[in-house]
Amino acid sequence: MQKSTLKLVRAGMIGALYVLFSLITLPISGGVIQFRLSEGLNILPLLFPEAVPALFVGCLLFNYLSGLALYDVLFGSLITLVSAVCVWGVGRFINNTAIKLSVAGLFPVLLNAFGLPLIWLYLCDGLVYTYMLQVAFLLISQSVSVYLFGFFFYHYPAKLRAKGIRYFS
Repeated sequence: MQKSTLKLVRAGMIGALYVLFSLITLPISGGVIQFRLSEGLNILPLLFPEAVPALFVGCLLFNYLSGLALYDVLFGSLITLVSAVCVWGVGRFINNTAIKLSVAGLFPVLLNAFGLPLIWLYLCDGLVYTYMLQVAFLLISQSVSVYLFGFFFYHYPAKLRAKGIRYFS
């Protein structure tokens, strides 16, 4: 398989996994108190640059399928894109794995925790105290998704890559 085809297939799989993992947690993967297992995939741009557009498309597709408001679909997905680009950038400049994972995880956690409630504040004419409550809930759920599940989503492909398995190189 050519390298460009492999990257395209891998991107498609990452995007599809984002949608699948979001659907699995559907009752709690949207709304103020949200938990998306798929947010752990935001760590994959450390290993695969093609994960950046894949995460954006996966998030866009899930947000659209779940019937969110247009602003939420677009701007929520853009937050995922920006955080994925930042995670990819961290991977280019930090070599130590523990530091790389710690710093990279900050982007999806903080951008989602502070950005998504801004969208909801705009859409729902919410109150500032509601914004802070939403930030608190998202900080917790995003941290669990990114740091707990992201750890596994990072280390399993990294181990396969270290073994020289072609599809993970």
